[in-house]
Amino acid sequence: MDYYLKILGGGREVGRSAIEIGNNDGSLVMDYGVNFDNNDNPNFPLQELPGKVKGFLVSHGHLDHVGALPIYQISTLKKRIYGTPMTKAISELILRDFVKLSGPKIPFEWVEVKKAVENFNTVEFDKEEEIEGYKVKFTNAGHIPGSAQIHILSEKFKITYTGDINTAETKLMNPANPEDLKDTDVLIMEATYGRFNHPSREVVEKEFLDKVKEVIEGGGTVLVPAFSLNRSQELLSLFASSNFPYPVYYDGMSREITEVMLNHKEYLHKPDLLKKAYDSFHYVNGFNERKKVWKDKGVIVASAGMLKGGPAVYYYKKLAEDPKNAVFLVSYQAPSTPGRKLLEIGKFDEFSPMLKARFELFDFSSHSGKGDLMKLVKSASHLQKLVIVHASSDSAEQFAATVKEEVGVDVVTPENGQEIKL
Repeated sequence: MDYYLKILGGGREVGRSAIEIGNNDGSLVMDYGVNFDNNDNPNFPLQELPGKVKGFLVSHGHLDHVGALPIYQISTLKKRIYGTPMTKAISELILRDFVKLSGPKIPFEWVEVKKAVENFNTVEFDKEEEIEGYKVKFTNAGHIPGSAQIHILSEKFKITYTGDINTAETKLMNPANPEDLKDTDVLIMEATYGRFNHPSREVVEKEFLDKVKEVIEGGGTVLVPAFSLNRSQELLSLFASSNFPYPVYYDGMSREITEVMLNHKEYLHKPDLLKKAYDSFHYVNGFNERKKVWKDKGVIVASAGMLKGGPAVYYYKKLAEDPKNAVFLVSYQAPSTPGRKLLEIGKFDEFSPMLKARFELFDFSSHSGKGDLMKLVKSASHLQKLVIVHASSDSAEQFAATVKEEVGVDVVTPENGQEIKL
């Protein structure tokens, strides 16, 4: 039987991941997410004929991988969704928040989100399952709790979709295992950071903790804008691991997500650290507390990670004018976001005053860099074809050139809408 891949989203772009695998009997779609344009309008993947799609396999719960799933729950459509229990729980929170923040801009409502959750079937790591006529296995991707590589097995080949992948050990996550790729014939791989490497996590952690302490001991407060999902929990675990001697506050949706993670401890590297952070650090419960904590000499971990909204913006406006304070970014800053503007012009937007607080960026990426991605490719000893997704055109092309030079396999850097015969 002949199989094909079709790129519905994530081709030569970061986010909006959606990859269809199919044959004459129908198809499965791996992830179905959104990304955003410069005006913060959501971009959705291409759609396939509903009668052709048997179901969805979800790698993890980030919005750029799950944000469009409710589209296939509209009206009489009730397409089944498959992912880990952690991914199911996180996806519900993320989709609920998406509807709340972007409701007028999206083609579904809460009722479709509810249907998506009802039709979400859970699968465990390392167990081969029969899903909609396909043999499927999920293995740890090391990206966020519950994140999975998706392996599809046929009589002809093994296809692996990495989703977002990380082979670095963190305080929150066990790394992805390159051994999971050893029999892979076709590899669909993200290459978000296909052009450069990340510094070692240990070095970044030590530098970050040292500089946070330095600011506090100098009489300042540190604001750490951080994603509510994964980055906040990693940082809280890091502070807990170091027996951090100063006040630690956290604010935003991160508490609810932390509670979900603690209910699924099997997906965490060091669950006791996160539990210690949850029990020991102070969650900012409402605006009255928010007005007080920024005056304390400590650290505040608050969403959103790119300063696009959320409590981090409030704290920024309170802390930015004092050189004793600091704003430490710990995440990727997308174009046109306030975080990117701080990096480029030194202020929140064109109309704001220059930032006077100390300002630095720390590389806590949850994606593998170029060298580790190459190690994954080389671990697939049966590899015949590499399909690069979830990468800008520059990253995709440069990583493809490196793979061709060092490994010599067929490499495709597809555009959205492109179909690839297998």
